[in-house]
Amino acid sequence: MYIRKSNINTLMVIRVIGWLLMIEAMFMTVPMCVSLYYNEYGCAEKFFYAILITLSLGGLTTKFVRPDRMDMHRKEGFLLTSLIWVVFSLFGMLPFIFSGVVDNVTDAFYETMAGFTTTGSTVFTDVENLPKGILLWRSLMQWIGGMGIILFTLAVMPMFNKSGGVQLFNAEVTGITHDKLRPRVSQTALGLWGVYIGLTIIMALLLFMGPMNMFDSICHTLSCVSTGGFSTKNTSIGYWDSRYVDSVVIAFMFLGGVNFSILYNLAHGKFKQAYKNEVLKWYVLICLLGTVICFADLYFRGENRNVIDCAIDSLFHITATISTTGYSVENYSWGQFSLMILIILMISCACAGSTSGGLKIDRMVVLFKNVKNEFSKAIHPNLVTTVRMNGKVVPYAHVQRTVAFLVIFTLILVASTTIITMFDIKVFDSFFMSLSALCNVGYGSEIGDSGTLVSLPITVKWLLSFDMLIGRLELFTVLILFTKGFWIKN
Repeated sequence: MYIRKSNINTLMVIRVIGWLLMIEAMFMTVPMCVSLYYNEYGCAEKFFYAILITLSLGGLTTKFVRPDRMDMHRKEGFLLTSLIWVVFSLFGMLPFIFSGVVDNVTDAFYETMAGFTTTGSTVFTDVENLPKGILLWRSLMQWIGGMGIILFTLAVMPMFNKSGGVQLFNAEVTGITHDKLRPRVSQTALGLWGVYIGLTIIMALLLFMGPMNMFDSICHTLSCVSTGGFSTKNTSIGYWDSRYVDSVVIAFMFLGGVNFSILYNLAHGKFKQAYKNEVLKWYVLICLLGTVICFADLYFRGENRNVIDCAIDSLFHITATISTTGYSVENYSWGQFSLMILIILMISCACAGSTSGGLKIDRMVVLFKNVKNEFSKAIHPNLVTTVRMNGKVVPYAHVQRTVAFLVIFTLILVASTTIITMFDIKVFDSFFMSLSALCNVGYGSEIGDSGTLVSLPITVKWLLSFDMLIGRLELFTVLILFTKGFWIKN
């Protein structure tokens, strides 16, 4: 067999990264203006420097990098998607370093990666003393990463519809299969972002109608619809002690865990598709069942005296966990059974095509149906079976990929946990941190705490940063870059 070097269009990938850096610089102007509004002139100045560096490098890249061809294919899609999340984090951490709120690159990169991947764990122990511009930038990073950096590019730069748009779309969007809502990928991306922006506006207005001021409403909206979980308060949503706020946040955390294709169809009056969606039914059922279990645990263990408070708090934490948002209203001493339920929800998480992390309910349903088929075939060897989702046959290749995904996920979780224990960290804490990072949940070693990890060794922080990245891009997109076959061509 003749093998030669891969003809990956590297220059085109670099040129696109330049364009995307200019888009990131554009987003940075928002917190800079907020800093000026709140008279934080020092912070605004640091944002200006970060914008200048990011914009200049992006502009120079697009000006001087001239690829021979403008097309991008599957390999370019994987390479660009993986690189841009790292590049965005490298430049996105500049405001943290320049402003002095973080004194080292490791913590700054970790915080930025936790933002863009919507993981939500943080190195800050006192967020209430951070400048307003920094607080907004943390939430804005999660909002950008929630729907996806590449997906935003496809929405605002339709030119990619003809030069690798499908490959970029498939490399970043989560799930087993990726449904195109419109004939063109750019139209699909624009439609999804339209729903995303619509949810953002509605939630911000609802929160502002309650006890929150406009700034807190916007920050929490950005981090909630993206299922990120960053807050402007040390005690998270519990700071307001408001059932109105809790109810609004629960509703939008739940919506953030729904496949945005379903939300798009609902927005266009296609209710039947949502009603018949099998995964959505499982999502609702799991949320209700988990709430009942945690309610019973809290109520009978005496954590809450009021039945209504116990029910709402249980629903809040179940929704926050399954959607991987990671918000909390109060620190509970969870029973071991409830803790196990929450860990299971961290793994399964919400629907594919949403802003949540984890394995996704879609994959869990496919796995269980495939296992059921295997039991049937053990009794009847000649039986021909298929896995069906929403009345449609799931191709066997997708079933195999789902099984492979679960195996790789488990291996990475075990490897990450093992490495962290080398630093004399307890096995359960190591496992929990690894799982939280891989599933982009953001909890610390105890359910409901702030998840601050400032005291961890440097190596552990970089490992968790890598876990957050591969978890957000669902393993294959990043890990395939480390295979020999990616860089050669048959």
